[in-house]
This record gives sequence, structure tokens and C-alpha cells, in this order.
Amino acid sequence: YACVIGVGGDLPSTVNDAMVFAKILKDPERCAYPESQVQVLTGEQATRANIITALETLASTTNAESTVLVYFSGHGYQLSGAIKSYFLMPHGYDSKDLSETAISGSEFVGLLRDIPAQKLLVLLDCCHAGGLSDLDGFQIAKAPLPPEATKLFAKGGGKMVIGSSMPDELSFAAKLYSVFTYALIKGLCGEGAVKKDGYVRANDLAMYVSRVVPSLTSDKQHPVLDIEKADNFVLGYYAGGDIQPKGLPRELDQPLEVESKSGDFNRQISQTIKIEASGKGSVATQNAQGATIITGDRNIIGSGNIVQKK
Repeated sequence: YACVIGVGGDLPSTVNDAMVFAKILKDPERCAYPESQVQVLTGEQATRANIITALETLASTTNAESTVLVYFSGHGYQLSGAIKSYFLMPHGYDSKDLSETAISGSEFVGLLRDIPAQKLLVLLDCCHAGGLSDLDGFQIAKAPLPPEATKLFAKGGGKMVIGSSMPDELSFAAKLYSVFTYALIKGLCGEGAVKKDGYVRANDLAMYVSRVVPSLTSDKQHPVLDIEKADNFVLGYYAGGDIQPKGLPRELDQPLEVESKSGDFNRQISQTIKIEASGKGSVATQNAQGATIITGDRNIIGSGNIVQKK
């Protein structure tokens, strides 16, 4: 089961994030989640009321043996003043009425706690630049995870949460999706699977994302995760039941033009660079986008970073 949320509004790219993520989950040749078991809320649908209803639906339709994935792409903020509080910002939030239009960290974690599934993965791509202006009496800081989540996930087992970036970092976006979401969908298609047996596992996905996101952003973005006590539970298929990964669908497997919301970082990354060369030795050059290309007597495959393949 899955609940996939992209709030849109002042972050229109979050709608694309959610649609792409849901597409991979429902793809019968990839994760093969039953379409009826994937709730997708984007743009005007991703309101506080609808998100709460979707999470309550998960609580009422799943059981201890279920696998549940919750994905949220939007703003996440920590308000520090007389009282510290965390909020996820649904579509149509009102900064003057957060209690009725946003979802507090404690409320969100409470909704997650009510889901009986013992295999639960929460993915929060919610540290984008922009959004709220200062509120009277509050200091506003971007925050990747609700502080309350540590209590729910600290026990480990089959529950895990991954945030897109550190509190003082931007989340970087590309044309079709954010870098964090790109890494997630690559992982869901079998990249990073330690055991090539046809299944995506939670720890494998977490470790893959933690490697790929920094490499694609010149070490400017680092996902937040705590998997010390977590089980490496199965999330689903990566190739519809086959063992050989199929990779991203062709329409999603495009060069990644990475930039932050504030525009301080922009470069094109070729998702797959293949070089067949003969002869000995190697020569490093740069293409028009500044990516290093190595030619010589080896096959070179790169995804952000160029890795020599022996």
C-alpha cells in the first residue's frame, strides 16, 4: 500500500515528483503495487483534510502483515519561538491559521502510529527553499523530519523514515523531478539492490539514496536517515517479479539538469555515460556540461560520478 503526496502551490515541481514516484510504484514491470492500493494526492487534492483521510484509510485497510509506503513532497518547517513546533504544509495552507490548514508533527506521527503495518517506510522530500515568510514571534527554519518521528522510529524494526536533506541544506530539483526523488525511483527500479533477487529492500534503498544524492549535487545535499536499528524489509518488486533490473522507463531516463530553487547551482548530469575504447592508458576530458569523461582501455559507466568498471 502507498500514499503519495505532492502539494504543488508555490512548489509546482512537487506534483511532478509525486506523479513520477507513483508511476514507478504502480508500474507492473517495476514495483507492481496494485493501482487500487496507491493513493495519489497532488496539487489541489493535497489538502490537510484529504491527507488526513488518506492516512486514516491506510490505518483501516492494512494489517500487521502489510507493507506501507508514505511519500510527501512539499514544505516541512520547524517554528521556534515561545513554543517549538513542526508542520508539514499541505496545499492551501494559511500561515495565519496553521492549526487548521497545516499538519503538525505530532499529528502526522499520530496518524502514522495508527497504521498497523509492521513494514512502514516514510519518505519526506520537504526541505525546499522558499515558502513561509517570518511569522510574528517565531523563527522559521526548514526541517527535514518532525522531531516527534524519532520516538516512533527509534525502536527500529520494520519502520523507517528518510528525509531529503539536512536542515541547513537546499533540496535540488531537475526538470522532471527532484534529485531526491530521482534517486528514490532509481532505487525502486533495482539500482543499489545488494541481493539481486527481484526485491527492493528498505536499507538498500536508504543507503543507495544516501550515496547518490550527494554525488549528484556536488556534496551539497545529504539525505537524513537513521537505519542503525532498522530491518532491511522488502518494499516490493524492482522488475515486476524478474531478477534482472529494467531501469527507469525510457520517458523518465533523461539527462538530469540539476538546480536549486534559488538557482545557485546548475549543471547537467548524464545519467548513463558509456564509453567503449581500446588501447592502454586513459585520458580525462570534459564535455560541454563540465562532466569528466575518461577514455582508455576500460568501459566507463557514470551516474553523476564516473566509475571505472573493470
